[in-house]
Amino acid sequence: MASVTFENIVKSYSGLEVLHGINLDIEDGKFVVLLGPSGCGKSTLLRMLAGLEEITGGEVSIGGRLMNGVHPKDRNIAMVFQNYALYAHMSVRENMAFSMTLKKMDKAVIDERVNWAAKILSLEDYLERRPKALSGGQRQRVAMGRAIVRNPDVFLFDEPLSNLDAKLRVQMRTEIKELHQKLKTTTVYVTHDQIEAMTMADTVVIMRDGNIEQVGTPLEVYDSPANLFVAQFIGAPGMNIIEGVVDKKDGAPVVGTRGLALPIPSDMDVREGQKVLYGVRPEHLSHSSNGTGIEAKINVVEPTGPETHIYADLAGQEICTISRERLGWEPEGAIQLEPMIDFVHLFDAETKAAIARGGH
Repeated sequence: MASVTFENIVKSYSGLEVLHGINLDIEDGKFVVLLGPSGCGKSTLLRMLAGLEEITGGEVSIGGRLMNGVHPKDRNIAMVFQNYALYAHMSVRENMAFSMTLKKMDKAVIDERVNWAAKILSLEDYLERRPKALSGGQRQRVAMGRAIVRNPDVFLFDEPLSNLDAKLRVQMRTEIKELHQKLKTTTVYVTHDQIEAMTMADTVVIMRDGNIEQVGTPLEVYDSPANLFVAQFIGAPGMNIIEGVVDKKDGAPVVGTRGLALPIPSDMDVREGQKVLYGVRPEHLSHSSNGTGIEAKINVVEPTGPETHIYADLAGQEICTISRERLGWEPEGAIQLEPMIDFVHLFDAETKAAIARGGH
């Protein structure tokens, strides 16, 4: 096990800078997810840690040891790829043992490690099969087994679940998290899927355009997004965002938008007349059954089973609310909504940065 440090990391291709001074400390034994849309630089950062990409500027360290210029095979890391990268002509046992065989390790030690990994990953019955006789989930477990037998300082996962169907992705998320809980090896995991990040990570690092936007626990980035990008990227359905201006109604601060007055916490650090973006997550926009609240016109109703997603027009802006009740909503109908004031977010319309509350 080992800590990982990125210090002022810069990456350029033919003069085009794609990573802009990344600073990140990963504690020993933590499961850290690099999350962001395609092209944000997360895989490039992972590949620089692995030694598969040259570092243009800055320093990468593992366990306090500088890794700049160190060959990938000498970094004591193990990487699991999206496409499994298994040898088709080898059995599961041979695939898992391959790196140790190359090092000419003692056969008894190799067998012991392979059997240990196979037991952890429930692959004991498949050791003599070849990859073509395995399901996608089993192949991914073999790839993980090949990584863990090396007893690395750091595990690197590069979008390992992208090729699996939805049900298998859920299963493998659980298995990877359980594996980390057993081994407690420092893990850096790259994905564009925010559900993977929220369910698996100790720490989420949200990236955009070669920069880090926010670092925090899954609930920290969900409950207290640093800016509009994070607020909209995390959460499904996404946060409702409504343009407005800070005003007052009956002495209390509100956000005025197209004739509506949206409530905000009284300790929000805003000034009258300030242009803002009013954010509230769908689950925090409650349905009012007593005729109070703000009226919206229903556009689409999406039952998911445990809950219903209702998309509606609120003063010309589309919003979404989530309900666990089954009240027979229909398109073109009306719904009364009440924002849960303690869960309202405000963002500056110019900078898109989150506006703080007093004491927060």
